Amino acid sequence: MSSTATSRRRGRSAPQDGPRATFRQLLPFLFEHRRTLIVVAVLSVFGAATSLVQPLLVGRVIEAVQSDGTFGVLVWLLIGFVVVSSIISGYQHYLLQRTGTAVVRSSRRKLIARILHLPISEFDARRTGDLVSRVGTDTTLLYAVLTQGLADAVGNAILFLGALVAMLLIDPILLILIVVVIGASVVVVVALSGRIRTASAAQQAKVGELASGVERAVGSIRTVRASGATERETASVSQLAEDAYGIGVRIARISSLVVPVAGIALQLSLLVVLGVGGFRVADGTITIASLVTFIMFLFMLVMPLASTFGAITSVNQALGALGRIQEVLDLPTETQEDAATAAAIAGAEALEEAGEEPPAIEFRDVRFRYPENVVAARAAAAKEAHTLLADAHLERAHEDETAPSQDVLRGVSFAVPRGARVALVGPSGAGKSTILSLVERFYDPTGGSIRLHGHDARTYPREELRAQFGYVEQDAPTLAGTLADNLRLASPDASDADCERVLRAVNLGDVLERSPLRLDAPVGEDGVMLSGGERQRLAIARALLTDAPILLLDESTSSLDGVNEQRMREAIDAASSDRTLVVIAHRLSTVVDSDLIVVLQDGVVVGRGTHSELVESTPLYRDLARHQLLA
Repeated sequence: MSSTATSRRRGRSAPQDGPRATFRQLLPFLFEHRRTLIVVAVLSVFGAATSLVQPLLVGRVIEAVQSDGTFGVLVWLLIGFVVVSSIISGYQHYLLQRTGTAVVRSSRRKLIARILHLPISEFDARRTGDLVSRVGTDTTLLYAVLTQGLADAVGNAILFLGALVAMLLIDPILLILIVVVIGASVVVVVALSGRIRTASAAQQAKVGELASGVERAVGSIRTVRASGATERETASVSQLAEDAYGIGVRIARISSLVVPVAGIALQLSLLVVLGVGGFRVADGTITIASLVTFIMFLFMLVMPLASTFGAITSVNQALGALGRIQEVLDLPTETQEDAATAAAIAGAEALEEAGEEPPAIEFRDVRFRYPENVVAARAAAAKEAHTLLADAHLERAHEDETAPSQDVLRGVSFAVPRGARVALVGPSGAGKSTILSLVERFYDPTGGSIRLHGHDARTYPREELRAQFGYVEQDAPTLAGTLADNLRLASPDASDADCERVLRAVNLGDVLERSPLRLDAPVGEDGVMLSGGERQRLAIARALLTDAPILLLDESTSSLDGVNEQRMREAIDAASSDRTLVVIAHRLSTVVDSDLIVVLQDGVVVGRGTHSELVESTPLYRDLARHQLLA
C-alpha cells in the first residue's frame, strides 16, 4: 500500500459517534402510524389469548386420555385456536412489515426536505456522501424497530404475564427456579445493549464516511484516471470499507452474546423443569398433565423474552442511526430565523428618509468571514488533497477564499445602478465569487449590509429575493436528465418554444438538431454528453429563461473559444438590454464596455470606474488589462 494513501488516512480525523438518540425521539416516527399500531396491539392481545389457551387445552386432553374420557371436542378446539393464532400472527406480520416500510419512507421524506432546505454553509461543511448515507442507510435501520418485536410488545407482555401467572398457579417452586435463570439473562442483555448502541452509531458514521469517499472518487473519476491515482484511491476507499467492517464485526460480536442468551435461558429452564419437575411428579406433588402444561407455558414465557432481547438489539442499533438522522433534522433551515430578522431590519429601515431611486444592488461596508465549521471542513479536505482536489465543489465555490480564517471581504462598498452593466475584476482570491454568493444570500454578511432596490436584502424572503436573479455560477453544474429538465429547473412552466428560443440565443441550436428527441435529448451524468462550453452556455440559457430583472454571471465565458465567446457576448448583450447585469470576468473583452468596473484585491475595493478611467487611475487594473485580465 502506498505511503500516500497511508498519509491520507492518517490525515482524516476519526469519525465521531455523533449525538445519541433517545427512545423518546423515536416515538414521533411511530406515532405517525398509531392507528395501524393500535390494530397490531389489539391483534397481539387476541393472539396472546389464543396462545395462552392452548397449553390449558393440552393439559385437559392429557387428563382425558389418562381417565379414558372423550377428548375429540378438546382436540378440535385446540386445532381451532392454533389456526386462529396463525392467521392473527400472519396478518400482524404483514401490518408490521408495511408499517416498517412506511416509517422508513416518512423518515426519508423528512430528512430529504430538511437537507434541501439547509443553509449553504452546512453543505460546505459536510460531505455529500455522508448526507446521502443518512437518507439511505441510516433510515433503513428504523425498519427493524417495527419488524423485530417492538410493535407487538403489548401482546408479548400479555403472553409473558399470562404464562407467569399460569406457572405460578401450577407450581410456585418451579417458577422461582425459572425466574432466577431468566433474571440472570436479562441482566446480561441490559449490560450489553448500551455497547450495541454506541458501536452502531460509530458504524453508521463510518458508513457515511465510506459513502463520501466513494462519491468523491466517482465524481472525479476522470481526474483520478488521468492522474494515475486509481490504485491509491481504491486503497483509500477500501480502507474505509475495512474500518466499517471492523466496527460491524464488533457489533456482531456483541450481538452474538445477546442472541444466545434467550436460548441458553430456555435450555437451562427446560433442564430445571424436567429435572425438578420429574422429581415432583414422582413424589405426587404435581401430575404429568400439569408438568406438560407448565413446560408449554415455559416456552410461552421465553419466546416473548427472546423477542424482547431481539427488540433491544434492533432498537439500540436504530437509536444509533436515529442519532445521525436527528442531528440533521435538528439543524435550522436557512429561512427559520428570517422572519424575525426581516421584521427587525424593516423597523429600522422605516426610520430612513426616502430619496432618489435606489440602485438595484448596493454593498455598504460589507465584511464577511466564512463560518468556523466551513473553515474546519476546508482544512480537513486540504489534508486529503495529495493527488486530487478533495471536494472539488467546495474548492470551486470558495475559490476567492485564500485565508478562510480571515475576513474574505473587508469593508466592500459599491452600487449597481438599475439597468447598468457592472463588472467585477481582480486577481484570484480577491472576493469576486463571494460577492455573488452574498447577493444570492447563500451566506449573510458578518458586517455591513447588502441592499436590493433600496431595502436590506434580509427583509426579503429568500425565494422572493432569489427570483430577482438569474444566477450562473462558476463551473455551473449540468443536471442528469434532458435539455428540458435543465432549462426548466427555475422555470417549470416554460414552453418548448421559449426553451428553444433561449438555446438558440446562446448558440446551442446545433445541440437541438443533434437528436430527434430535441429538448428531450439526454445530457448524461454531469452533462458528460456536452462539451464544457456547451454546459456553460446551457447554464446561461437557464438563467435567461427565468426573465429575472438582474443577471449574475460568474466567469460565464471562461470555457468558450473565441468564436463562441463573441456569440455569447452578443447573446448576453441582447439579454441584458433591459436588465441589470453583474458579471465576473477574467477577459478584457468581457468588461471593457461595462458601465462600471469594480476592481477588488484581497477583499477590498481598490478602484471603480469605466475602463478608460481605471487604466489611468488604478495600477492593478492597468496591469490586469495589460495581461488581458487573465489572472
